[in-house]
Amino acid sequence: MSNQAVPVPGSGDEGHLDLAHPAHEAGPAEDMGARARPIPRISIQAFCENAAMAEIVQIASEDRRLAKAHVSVHMGGIEAAVAHYQQNPTPNLIIVESSLPRDHVIAELDRLAESCDAGTKVIVVGHVNDIVLYRDLLRRGVSEYLIEPVAPLQLMEAISGLYNNPETEPVGHVYAFIGAKGGVGSSTVCHNAAWALSETLKSNVVIADLDLAFGTTGLDFNQDPVQGIADALSSPERLDEVLLDRLLTKCSEHLSIFAAPVVLDRDYDISVAGCDQVIDVVRQNVPYVVVDLPHTWTSWTKSVLFQADEVIITAAPDLANLRNAKNIIDLLQNARRNDSRPRLVMNMVNMPKRPEISVKEFESALDLKVMSVIEFDAETFGQAANNGQMIEELSSRAKSAAAFHDIALAMTHRRDIQQGKKTSALAPLLEKLKIRL
Repeated sequence: MSNQAVPVPGSGDEGHLDLAHPAHEAGPAEDMGARARPIPRISIQAFCENAAMAEIVQIASEDRRLAKAHVSVHMGGIEAAVAHYQQNPTPNLIIVESSLPRDHVIAELDRLAESCDAGTKVIVVGHVNDIVLYRDLLRRGVSEYLIEPVAPLQLMEAISGLYNNPETEPVGHVYAFIGAKGGVGSSTVCHNAAWALSETLKSNVVIADLDLAFGTTGLDFNQDPVQGIADALSSPERLDEVLLDRLLTKCSEHLSIFAAPVVLDRDYDISVAGCDQVIDVVRQNVPYVVVDLPHTWTSWTKSVLFQADEVIITAAPDLANLRNAKNIIDLLQNARRNDSRPRLVMNMVNMPKRPEISVKEFESALDLKVMSVIEFDAETFGQAANNGQMIEELSSRAKSAAAFHDIALAMTHRRDIQQGKKTSALAPLLEKLKIRL
């Protein structure tokens, strides 16, 4: 069971079930959000006793992770559930809230079991912190027991744990990159961060270039693929693991690109459903999917931003970028209430002779800490682009190379894995001093 520590018999804690409250011992909300993976297309029915719990279920049902699930909320608690399923078929998952005493809860669950179809899972939300009740519920086949108060992310994590097989590879994470304005270098930041991610974590990464008419992924990685993402989007229902492998272009041991066709003799009409389906197939086959979004505002662009695990906005230090970044951030915060805030990268900072809005003013206006500041460096970036190289490939000592490395680690909630290996030249001397003391 998630976030629970079951006491050992004889320890003096019998009868008490220690559930960590999500705001305390469960860790940061973004970590819990990472554990709550997308839920498959299932039906969920909740029977709540109080309006607060009904609101929690409703908030969870509107989250991107439950976008495919069909969720309905009813009042009346476990007794209403028993009465309902005597006349109706049971869904894939039943969530029942009960403040009844232990014996009454068990009795009602036994009645509910008489009407449950095979394969139906049950989550009980209770008000009693009782290990004996917990064990009785497990013996009766209850899948999960949560204790009030329950947060939306805690509920989503519990559901995710039931429908995502821990023995299989987890569904990959999706990182969406978008520019606050055209020409701010969002694609450059996206490609370099993805390359740094693949090199640092030694995990497979796919860059999906959705700027079908003017994408630069092929140029930046010095590739000229015949097939790419347009072929997948034209018939998303045909995309599977075999076809995906054929359409991807391998750039290094761990990095592949889903390149854009970059031809103008045809129109590109991307559907929301098709775009979502293609990204879903990719994320089922690789742990990291980095989406390079064009600076256009369409229904499918908005859908990708809403469904992504992390959103990274690239902005230059001027007023138009500030306004656009604020609009994007406000929209995403309203639509993604259970997710961490978008991340902001300031690019092309300190350009000679250009009046700029300072990073501190940007942070103050947006009420958001800038994740990374990349200084203007026309020579290095221009040469890398013309060579079809990443910045670190061209010059590992460039300041921006370290910035892309940090962006990759920050967006995946990881610290520098090399930090623990670094030792100071003074380490032997310090050890001797410790021994003498």
